[in-house]
Amino acid sequence: MNTTDISFLLRLEQVIAERKTGNSASSYTAKLFSAGAARIAQKVGEEGVELALASVTDSRDKVIAEAADLLYHMLVLLNSREAGLADVVSELERRHR
Repeated sequence: MNTTDISFLLRLEQVIAERKTGNSASSYTAKLFSAGAARIAQKVGEEGVELALASVTDSRDKVIAEAADLLYHMLVLLNSREAGLADVVSELERRHR
């Protein structure tokens, strides 16, 4: 993965934050936030299961698509808990020491 790929994830975090309080009729992200923590957690769980199942039954492209869905929903969940990718990276670095 190059830095361009990583920088998009940081941009996506910004987009999610911007849409958090948007119109839930026109923004899926705003709709998730307005549905509350339980719905966001449910979507993360659903996408995790879909990724796991795709990894044993589907094509590489399907696995990538499901991983993208999971990553997006994970970013929404992190934002809902006032956390972000930097916090996750810090934790991974701490564990690596």
